[in-house]
Parts: sequence; structure tokens; C-alpha cells
Amino acid sequence: MTTDTSAVRAAKPDQSAVPVGDWRVDPVRSHASFTARVAGRSVRGRLPLSGAAIVTASVEDSAAHLTAMTSEVSTGNRMLDRLLAGPGFLDVEDHPEINFRTQMLVCVPTGWRAIGHLQVKGTDHPIVCELDADLRHPKPGEAGVTLTGRWVLDSTWITSQRIPAMSRRVAMSCSVVLDRAIEVADSELASAHRWLCRRCD
Repeated sequence: MTTDTSAVRAAKPDQSAVPVGDWRVDPVRSHASFTARVAGRSVRGRLPLSGAAIVTASVEDSAAHLTAMTSEVSTGNRMLDRLLAGPGFLDVEDHPEINFRTQMLVCVPTGWRAIGHLQVKGTDHPIVCELDADLRHPKPGEAGVTLTGRWVLDSTWITSQRIPAMSRRVAMSCSVVLDRAIEVADSELASAHRWLCRRCD
């Protein structure tokens, strides 16, 4: 499945409210959620998120890298969790992470979009993520920036098993809380920096 980005055009939003700098994804308050239809019923679950973001003066050149640990998938059903973590689905032994790296952040008439690649089981897939962002300057003691996102992925990215009762479309959403990075381990920001530098070359 490919994502059509032809309708997305970079805009020049008011950047005065965008907090420039390095940000850490708060792993305690950030998560990705999914909803899939199986045999006519909704199966919901979540994965905690970690990572980092770099916001530049030119918003389009900003970069973000989010990571979800597949071993921490949670649906509220331990048996289902074990099934999803197994080799037929997420295969946590060989693929412990799912990664999302942005290529561009744009503003369109209907809101923000993050264009990038979602790496699932070692394969990169292009996606466009709808974003709602609270980019107000944080007050002391409060969370810096809160982002919510929505996108759709293809269930064949996760499993090659043919499950007739399983919908091919999996609805995804995320809630990401960014805190101003003060003392962040180098590895947390290095991937975002490398991705940003590669796009600027």
C-alpha cells in the first residue's frame, strides 16, 4: 500500500508560536493506539512511545523520530498480546521496534501533516499523518507540546497470514507529549539529527 502525497503542499504558517529547539518524547505520557476489525468486532490496543523531535526556525525542516517497542503491545487480553507479539504478527524477537521518521512537516488548509516513513518489521512504508498540535509556549512546570496524530496502515505490513475475517485497514492514532530536552541521552536525539542532516544535504 502506498500513500498519495500529491495533494499535500508545504505552506508557510505563522511560525512565531513554534518553539524552536530539541524536544524529548515523554515515554510515560506518550502512546500509539490501534483499532482493527476482526470477525466484525473491534480489537483495540496500544504501544508506549519514545523518541525525540527537533523543531527548526523553518518548520518544514523540522524532524522527529518516534519509536514503539513491540514487546509492550497491550490489548487488555494477555492471550491476544502474546499472539500479536509472536512470529505471525509483530515478531518481537526479530523486530523489537516500530519506527516513524518524518521527512516534512507541512500546514494545509485542513491542518498539519507529518510526511514520513513508518518502519514495520524492517520495511519502510510512506505515510501521511494528520496532526493536531498545541504549539503554545509552555509555562513553567507544564508539558511543552502535545501532539495527536491519525493515520491508517495496511494489516499486511504486520502479518503475511491470510485472515479472511480481519480488515486490511488498521486505524492508528497517537498522543505525544514533548518536553523541552535539558539532559537527554545522546542516542535519543541522534537519530532525529541524522535524519534532519541527511535531508538538508
